[in-house]
Amino acid sequence: MKCFMLVDFGSTNTKLTVVDIENEEIVLTAKDITTIEDNIMNGYDAAYAKIADQIKEKNIEFVEKLGCSSAAGGLKTVAIGLVPELTSEAARRAALGAGAKILGSYSYELTEDDMEEIEGLNPDIILFSGGTDGGNQEVVLKNAKMMAKYKLTCPIVIACNKSAQREISNIFEEAKFNWHRCENVMPKLNEINVDPVREIIREIFMDNIVHAKGLDNAVEYIGDVLMPTPAAVLQAAELLSKGTDLEDGIGDLLVVDIGGATTDVHSLSLGYPSKGGISMKGLEEPFAKRTVEGDLGMRYSVEACYQAKESGYRKFKRYLKEDLTPDQVQAEIQKRHKDIRFIPESDLDKDFDATIGKVCTNIALERHAGHIETHYSPYGSMFAQYGKDLTGIKYLIGTGGVLVHSDQSKEILEAACFDIENPDSLKPANPKYLLDKTYILSAMGLLATVKPDVAIRIMKKYLVSI
Repeated sequence: MKCFMLVDFGSTNTKLTVVDIENEEIVLTAKDITTIEDNIMNGYDAAYAKIADQIKEKNIEFVEKLGCSSAAGGLKTVAIGLVPELTSEAARRAALGAGAKILGSYSYELTEDDMEEIEGLNPDIILFSGGTDGGNQEVVLKNAKMMAKYKLTCPIVIACNKSAQREISNIFEEAKFNWHRCENVMPKLNEINVDPVREIIREIFMDNIVHAKGLDNAVEYIGDVLMPTPAAVLQAAELLSKGTDLEDGIGDLLVVDIGGATTDVHSLSLGYPSKGGISMKGLEEPFAKRTVEGDLGMRYSVEACYQAKESGYRKFKRYLKEDLTPDQVQAEIQKRHKDIRFIPESDLDKDFDATIGKVCTNIALERHAGHIETHYSPYGSMFAQYGKDLTGIKYLIGTGGVLVHSDQSKEILEAACFDIENPDSLKPANPKYLLDKTYILSAMGLLATVKPDVAIRIMKKYLVSI
């Protein structure tokens, strides 16, 4: 049997997916704890040992092995731009779409304090943007000269005003930086250009970051580590939405990925106003958009989840089946915060985990979705849309441990939908719910790089309707 081995070196677990390409079936899956501190292949070997006998029995021959990784903190990125709402935000969105974890975002003229802070953050990549094409050059050149005073060893992507790129390249070359030029991330006012940035960050990930993260051993054994795990998930979602020449996509969709440390949301939709009389405002949204909420998670970030401004006791009480006091809720929070490998066994534990999942989903979608604002003029009320209108999304896909193992999977996903308490938020109105029960999205993102038709058919087959 000829198969592909698809490996996700995750921040917590290393997951193996064995795919029979000819029959388009997932043959085997296994996972074990990721061992980035020691040798990353130890976790891989432990997962492989769980299926080794079956691989032998089924006479499996691996024709290709591909990997992705979010181990060792993921792809840590600093975004630099001019205006917070424009080029800085465009750079941030482009980096997130490439699977990055944003450590910091900087605007206007960089100061020495900013640079010392950036040095302390020790990013894997710096995304340097600023100015529309033919626009402001003075500030981006000043920022480049300020950066040149410091010893920056990470790759720097130059994605600013094209009129200044050659001079900035010369400045960075003189400073002996590892720099890469790219198309402007915001070539025109409010127009975002994310694809070139995503592609060059993926190339840097393969050429530089794999080595920096200690993944060389993995490359030796499994072949290419192609991209960060979040980028693989977004690639799978985009393929499933758009389809290929031979296989239809399923249309606009959302993916909610609830983890121990973050809740990621991926939307595949243009997000234009669904009703008349509403004008678009603000920065253009990419069709494939990813947001990451670092204060919304099941274990590492559960304290921050409870303390988030949109959260608190009332939010938790709304979803809990049992009537817990504030002190009891705090005790449950602490139990999970202190033991990140806590596994719920009692009915209360399971319900509380589901409640955390609902809170994470609800808040993450509030932040990801667009909203309507009413403006008043002498001619009456006017309505403006900021961000994406997701009310008409067809499919809402859930992935992550709490969704896979909970008996409240549908209820957790329902927390993402339109809520009369916040009528201006453009969250999904009536989607169909799908569950990634076998954790295949990152694997299918990898498979999509070589066999997209097979990848989309497998997703259609294995994503479970709930």
